[in-house]
Amino acid sequence: MAKVSGNYEVVYIIDPTLSEEQTAALVAKFKTLAEQNASAVEVEEWGKRKLAYEINFKSEGYYVLMSFTSAPAFPKELDRVLGITDGIMRSLIVSKGE
Repeated sequence: MAKVSGNYEVVYIIDPTLSEEQTAALVAKFKTLAEQNASAVEVEEWGKRKLAYEINFKSEGYYVLMSFTSAPAFPKELDRVLGITDGIMRSLIVSKGE
């Protein structure tokens, strides 16, 4: 039987050169997207942190952790949207299992 839903976590890094308003807008955009397609959405903003290695010549990034429960199709779509959104430097989605 196919799994109906799973628990996922996504960490994404926002370009630190964006303004506070632009950063807040991106966080809100992905939170809204998750709320429309998933349940138990939680967002934790970790803020600016030093990167382990430079990405696009930047040594800092604004980290955001989001956890949610959804059907397996949504994380794929979320990954696609994160990948094409300006200002998102990196993202990683993991399934937390049961």
